[in-house]
Amino acid sequence: MSKQSVLTLKLTRSEEEKLYEAWRESETKTPPYARFQLKPENCVITCYESGKTVFQGKDAEVYASPFMVNEITSDTENTDNDQILPQAGSDEVGTGDYFGPVCVCAAIIRKEDMDLIHKLGIRDSKQLKDKDILEAAPQLMKQIQYSLLIVDNPLYNRVHETNNLNAIKAKLHNQAYINLKKKYQVPSFCIIDQFAIEPVYYHYLKNEKQVVRGIHFETKAEDKYPSVAAASVIARYAFLKYMEQMDEKYGMHFAMGGGAQADKSGIEFVSKYGKERLGEVAKLHFKNTERIIAK
Repeated sequence: MSKQSVLTLKLTRSEEEKLYEAWRESETKTPPYARFQLKPENCVITCYESGKTVFQGKDAEVYASPFMVNEITSDTENTDNDQILPQAGSDEVGTGDYFGPVCVCAAIIRKEDMDLIHKLGIRDSKQLKDKDILEAAPQLMKQIQYSLLIVDNPLYNRVHETNNLNAIKAKLHNQAYINLKKKYQVPSFCIIDQFAIEPVYYHYLKNEKQVVRGIHFETKAEDKYPSVAAASVIARYAFLKYMEQMDEKYGMHFAMGGGAQADKSGIEFVSKYGKERLGEVAKLHFKNTERIIAK
């Protein structure tokens, strides 16, 4: 990849919103004729009113890849994905939240699990209310086979010093599948909700001792595959329970997301415990940190 790659994509409005939500903590001053501009690591993303979105920088392809047409043709296209069983899928939660951990789950769904999947209405955790996830996930976790990784804030901050967010995600998904293989017979059909195209994903894993290959990458996989949906629900459940424990431990409420409410929680935390302890509960590379410390 060149030092300054430039990619221009035509995104739908829902894709623009998804992009904004994913990197909103890196928002900067909006230039003329643009809807918004984001400056995550090694990239400038400008979404123009014309409908074009420009990704520019060393990691342009990394940030654009979830919105690019997957070059790998799937044998499962136009197929009822509930019938591709057994299947394994993975998803992550917490990467867009200033406070709390990153949780990654890989789950196996077999034919005998589908009745429970339908009964509980399991689908992408972002489409379910938290109270429904808190009720459904324990039932799901009793029956299905899964592995779960929870990366707390101190560890996340240490790893982020030498890895960008997508590299962290790739390594966590890979480890979730490694752990799943240690515990169960993993199906040949494994899916990841695509956040980077396949070559970029495996580039991040080039120095890993073990790499799980043969994975199918697809955008919006949590809407299409019950295994990815189940993984997203379990990951979200783990995230919610962790946040409850944080609230109890520090005697305050930590807002989710990366907006103004998170800033308020951060200011309260710093006033109680000092800015030097912010790394215990927050992802320090978010722009929220600058705003909180400036108060």
